[in-house]
Parts: sequence; C-alpha cells; structure tokens
Amino acid sequence: MHSQKTAKSFEFWQAMSPREAIAHAFRAHKAHGDPAMFITLRDEADCLADAERLEAEGPEGKPLHGLPFAVKDNIDVAGLPTTAACPEAEYVPTVSAFVVARLEQAGAICIGKTNLDQFATGLVGVRSPYGVPRNSIRADLIPGGSSSGSAVAVGAGIAAFSLGTDTAGSGRIPAGLNGIVGLKPSLGLLSATGMMPACRTLDTISIFTAETADAALATSVAQAYDPADFMSRRLPMAGIAPVGRTFTVGVPLPRQRLFFGDAAAQAAYVSDLETLAGLGGQIEEIDFEPFHAVARLLYEGPWVAERYHAVRALIENNPSALHPVTHKIISGASKISAVDTFDAIYKLAEMKRLVAPLIERLDCFAVPTLPSVYTVAQVEADPVQLNSNLGTYTNFVNLLDMAAISVPVGERSDGLPSSLTLIGSAGSDAFLAGIARRLESGRIEVNELAARPGEILICVVGAHLTGMPLNHELTNRHARFVGATSTAPDYALYALSGTAPPKPGLTRVAAGEGVPIEVEVWALDAAGFGSFVDGVPAPLGIGTVRLEDGSQVNGFIAEGIAIDQATDISSFKSWRSYIASRS
Repeated sequence: MHSQKTAKSFEFWQAMSPREAIAHAFRAHKAHGDPAMFITLRDEADCLADAERLEAEGPEGKPLHGLPFAVKDNIDVAGLPTTAACPEAEYVPTVSAFVVARLEQAGAICIGKTNLDQFATGLVGVRSPYGVPRNSIRADLIPGGSSSGSAVAVGAGIAAFSLGTDTAGSGRIPAGLNGIVGLKPSLGLLSATGMMPACRTLDTISIFTAETADAALATSVAQAYDPADFMSRRLPMAGIAPVGRTFTVGVPLPRQRLFFGDAAAQAAYVSDLETLAGLGGQIEEIDFEPFHAVARLLYEGPWVAERYHAVRALIENNPSALHPVTHKIISGASKISAVDTFDAIYKLAEMKRLVAPLIERLDCFAVPTLPSVYTVAQVEADPVQLNSNLGTYTNFVNLLDMAAISVPVGERSDGLPSSLTLIGSAGSDAFLAGIARRLESGRIEVNELAARPGEILICVVGAHLTGMPLNHELTNRHARFVGATSTAPDYALYALSGTAPPKPGLTRVAAGEGVPIEVEVWALDAAGFGSFVDGVPAPLGIGTVRLEDGSQVNGFIAEGIAIDQATDISSFKSWRSYIASRS
C-alpha cells in the first residue's frame, strides 16, 4: 500500500472515547489547514456535547458509537445548510436525510458538510465557488469529484467515514484519487430521501472509508427500505460475503483499455490484475465496447435533462448563480427533444440486453478506477474533456443498474496509489466487498465468515433470511449480514406445522443421511444477540450448527418433538426454494 496513506480505520477511531475521537478530528482538520474541504463545519463544542451524551448512553446497540463522519453538502443534516455548492440554492432542513438519521442513531457524529462539484455535476472536484479541496496525497492533483470534500476528509484522516453521492462515478473517482475505499451501493439499497437530486433515476448515496470492512459496516447500518423513496428497494444486506477460492472476472480487451497517455496508470492496471489473479480471480478478457457505448450515453444522451430538471428554477431564473462549466453542461439539455430521449431509452434497453449474458455469467468485472491522473492546472485548462476521460470506467455502472466498489491495490510507478473498481449485478454489494477485502489483506481467507470484536454470529435458515418476513428482527437490532453459505451435509430440513409466519426446523442427522442446507450468517452485538434469543419461540431453540467449511456457529435448531408433525423438505436444500415451490 502507498506510503502516503493517512486515512484511519474504524479500529483507530473506536480505540478512543467519543469525546477523544471528536477532539482528534478537529485537531486533524486544523493541522491539515484546508479551508475548502468543508462548506459548513459544525462547532466543536456542539459535537463534543453529542459525544458526551453518547458516552452516557453507552455503546450497546450503536455499532458506529462515537465515530466522526462528514456529509456531502447535497445531503440534508438537520440544522445545517444544504447548498450543493451553490449559495443561491441554500436552505436549512429541519429533518436529516433518511441515511444520516440511521447513521446517527447508530452512534455516529456528523462534524460538517463537505464541498463538492456544484450540483454534483463533475468528476474533477474543482467546480465550486467555495474553492478546491486539497487532494490528501498530493496538493497539485485534483481531489476528484463530485464528492471532493468527503473523500479528502477521509483521506486526510479527519473523518472516520463520509457520505458522498454517485451518479456517474462521484463515489469512486475521488476514492481513487485519495487512496481510499469508495463503496457505490446498488441503486435503491440506500434511501435517497433528503438528498438533493442530480439524475434522480441514477443517483445513490455512497460511502468513503479507509478500509472495506468499515464501508461495508456503515452501508449495512444505513440500509433500510424507505417507502418515501420511489427508488428504494429491498436488496440483499450489505456487508462482506464469502467469495470462494476462485471467481470469474471480466476485464476489457487490451486494445479497449483507455488510459489517455498515462503509462503509469496502464502499467498499474496490469499489475493490479495480476494481484487479483493471484487471489483467486480467473481473468477473462471480454469485448468492452458495449460498456463504453453505455458510458457515452450518460452525457451525450438525454440524462443531462434530469440534471436540468433538478435545477430548473435556478437555471431559468438566475443562470449566473451556476458555475460557468456547470451551466454549460446542464443548459445543453434545452436542445434535447422527447424523441431524442426515447431514442436513448431504446438504445440503453438494447445495450442492457446485449451485456446481460456477460453480467449473469461472470462473477464480477474489474476496471481501473482512474484511467489517468490529472492536476488542478490541467483540468482548469481543459475542464470538459478531462472530466469526460475520468468517467470512462464509471459512467456505465448506474445506467446498467450495477453495484461497485473502488479499492486501493498497489502503487503506480510515480508512487501514487492504484485502485481497481469491482463491479457486479444489483445486490452483489456484499460479494464485491468480499473481493475488495481480499485485495486489502493480500490472502485468501480459509474462513471468511468471521465475527468482529464484540460480535456474536448466528446462523438463520428460514423466516429470518434476507427478504423473509422476520428478517426485521435482525435488522432492527443493527445485525450485520456476514455471508450466505450452507451447513455441513449432515442436516435435514422440515416445514413445521401451525407456525405463522411459516417456519422450518433444522435438525442434525446421522452422517451420510443428510444434505447441505442453505443458510445465512449474521452478526449481533451481545445485547442484540441476547434479546434476539429471548424471542425465539418453542419448539425452536438456539444450538450449534456446523457449516460446510467445518466451522461452528450459533443457529436455529428444532426440538425433536417438532419434527413428528412436520414435513421433510430436505430435498429442496433451501427454505427459499421450498417457499418458491409453494407459490
């Protein structure tokens, strides 16, 4: 890993009390000396008062207890102005964004609102009247955008994590330029309620952290279905899923790898792919032109009209309020006709059909996060084309409804960090995080279903599975989804009679008489585990379940008396499969 890294993991921050963590964050900000990082920085005394209250309440049920975090200034925090880097658009919300509220309920403390490319339009981080946040690694480089201040706050070790947004790469490009992790969730996994839109059908809140496990934890805490957000949907829980010893990875053909003359970026990508291959990635070179074609649709097509819609009143009544480059880009939407829009929608549908077999067949894709690295001076001299270059490997992701995570892997020849972005189908967030963590650790874990300090693992097999009727009994306790796996092949599964909602019973049988049963492993803190177990009704109980890798975890076991009136459904090997067969 590159030597300049100053970002700090959750472990670093949680070794301090909440008040110590807040004091450290403000000292680090003062020492860093970047007035353009935050648009609004909270008063330290107010943050310390929040920390004191958290200390009095204790950490139980608060997995982010005392962690200072920053919020991109197009996401609402109650009582703090939201500007989207446009003073004329400022308002002060009385209610925090859905995601911010969940993070604060989990014990995190917002320290301020960060700078961005105005109205989240740009990947460079220099299009703001509040100045250009200083890249946390090298001052002459752009910070990346549009989530510039959020990425720099984590990269400089000032915040434990931060919120950005991502429409075309704004949660990945700044991560790559600051040597940190940028997790771009599947569309709809995190609620957008309280986020000022850019392209409403493509926007998602994203997470910046020093390490993958931290990003996965913050995302899982923030995740919940929000009926107030028309894009919100129920997806598999974020977290870190086991990957398996090998997995298939699609990469562009060598002739389709675009680096715009940046030889260091090109060489780093080859090296990073070799690292990935050494960790189980089975690399397959594919025709990447369809993905590049989709990427070109984002700004060459009608989706810029969504940006126009978001700022219509301002651009029509007070156009001088917009940054000149932002105005130039968004005002172009006035030339787009309804026919152009339908042409592009049909084209995207064709491209989705074309790439669907690849997305289904391959486990993931691995592309360079950055095709090239630019200085502030270079971008100021050529603001539009260089910004477009940066979107080469990011623009297509949200259009194709995919998840992504940018993770530092190695070093370029000039000492800057190199990153891979791992991309997968919607709902693959935890799987991608599993690969990202493997890249960080540099080794294949024998058992990746591991608890963190203070956590207790529990194996669920039926109504508590993701998307099932009782899953809320886990998520309401801030349980962390660890991964999906199977039991050892010595279990039987029964459909119990007279239970509401329907529940299965898992029981261990003699060697050679059972089958592997699909399960999920979740992690709870001690208080959450205790209250969860207290609510388990007879004839079910919590015992020890042996998993396919030989490890043992707590899990649901049915009493023998329950099996007498039950139906053996072991042949389905999965409660989901059984429920689907009934439907």
